[in-house]
Amino acid sequence: MGTPMRQLILKIESRCNLSCDYCYVYESIDQSWRRQPTVMSPETVGHVARRIREHTAQQGVDGLEVVLHGGEPLLAGHEAVAATLGTLRDALPGVQFLMQTNGILIDEEFLELFHRYGVRVGVSVDGGQEATDRHRRYANGRGSYDRIAAGIAKLMLPEHAAVYNGLLCTIDVRNDPAEVYRALLEFRPPKLDLLLPHGNWTNPPPQRDRPLRYAEWLVAVFDAWYDQRPAPTRIRLFESIIARLFGLPSETEAIGGEALGIVTIETDGSYEQSDALKTTFVGGPATGLHVATHSFGDVLEHLARIAPARLPSACEPCPVAAVCGGGLRAHRYAEPARSAEAGPAAGFDNPSVYSDDLRTLITHITGRVRADLKIGAAA
Repeated sequence: MGTPMRQLILKIESRCNLSCDYCYVYESIDQSWRRQPTVMSPETVGHVARRIREHTAQQGVDGLEVVLHGGEPLLAGHEAVAATLGTLRDALPGVQFLMQTNGILIDEEFLELFHRYGVRVGVSVDGGQEATDRHRRYANGRGSYDRIAAGIAKLMLPEHAAVYNGLLCTIDVRNDPAEVYRALLEFRPPKLDLLLPHGNWTNPPPQRDRPLRYAEWLVAVFDAWYDQRPAPTRIRLFESIIARLFGLPSETEAIGGEALGIVTIETDGSYEQSDALKTTFVGGPATGLHVATHSFGDVLEHLARIAPARLPSACEPCPVAAVCGGGLRAHRYAEPARSAEAGPAAGFDNPSVYSDDLRTLITHITGRVRADLKIGAAA
């Protein structure tokens, strides 16, 4: 019967009210967003609902997650968001809704919708005001931190605890890791996602003036988090690394290399691979399939063919390969023109451009966990 889908990323809005300079949708090589409808139509939402019913009847899926995404999904407006949630809930009563937003447009009407449909909301913010306003700005250059923080403050109220899912922070190594971590904890997040900025072998990540800058930044945050018992929040990157050390599944496609059963649908109804592939080449995430004409089973089989979950050949001898899994697929890319040069192979059969950072981080975490296990065994 194939791989069941476990997460559907639904692009209900293709535009954004911010102009973040590191955005992988608007600021990368693939500019396909310009051809997308602004808002997903009710007809397309209906096709999605039909595919959900079809897939769950075939696969017996009962824990499907649907992530409302964008652009900025709240730009779609109260009516469209409510209609989308209602249509999908009718298709699968047990569906679990999530949303990733910049938080600026959160108001009482949206909060009521979140509670009515059980939407768990994550907000993107990069730390305190200076760290966040470095990149997350309006088109006129004005910083967005104050309004983002106001949106998060609404979610922090006790009556909204059930819908507050956590924060997503894109790392900039110029920001002090201890300060960023402290600023994020002030928002009392149930969970943190720490994202490496997208880059690859053709277009390297920013701030690589010396080796292991990202590893050092992440190690500093890990130690602060790991040394505090009980941990004040979950950090998915670190928890996934620890899980892989014990042979358990990762919760992020950035670690472990598993096929996660994730499907993305754009506002026009076209199926795509991960958004991160927009940073590789024009058409990088495209599949050529559409929700009106192809089932979720069709697209999952297609993804298994064009993006198989296998370890890059250069990673096979690496001592942390079973944990890392080669890193995020988008971070492995090298353009074909480089294939005749010394260096990474054309395409995706390469370690992550963050390979050295990931190996250093995983080795550090392994040492900390093993030391604790020895202490526990001795006790």
